Amino acid sequence: MKFLGKMLFVACFVFAAAGVAQAGERATPDEAKAMAEKAAKLIETKGIDEAAKIFHAPGGDFHDRDLYVFVFNGEGVTMAHGAKKALVGRNMMGLRDVDGKPMVKEMVSISGTGWVDYKWQHPKTQKVEAKTSYIIKVGEFAVGVGAYK
Repeated sequence: MKFLGKMLFVACFVFAAAGVAQAGERATPDEAKAMAEKAAKLIETKGIDEAAKIFHAPGGDFHDRDLYVFVFNGEGVTMAHGAKKALVGRNMMGLRDVDGKPMVKEMVSISGTGWVDYKWQHPKTQKVEAKTSYIIKVGEFAVGVGAYK
């Protein structure tokens, strides 16, 4: 009976640890906000060109689980995109999510800071999922980092 109790304890510990690991695979909105604030400060000090190089560096300070930085100028042109570098230089102003929401238009129209909810492809699962992004206006740039819900 003692052996069975120990096995039950070990099994519960293993399943609890697995649940914690799985929960930690996704970043939180607070973590997205903190990364966006850090990215905005980097643009303010280094400028967009130098900051974009840092945002695109794999495994750097601006890649954490499903978090990455994206930056649009006032016309909706992608200046940096940590998950899809191929988007850099493309005008995304007309982009709509699967529900028809013009999320880039909403992002670049933010003055100061704000949250934008939309649906976007998850960089790990490749599935379209609900996402909320914290946007900070730095001069003409909308700097954002989003967390999947």
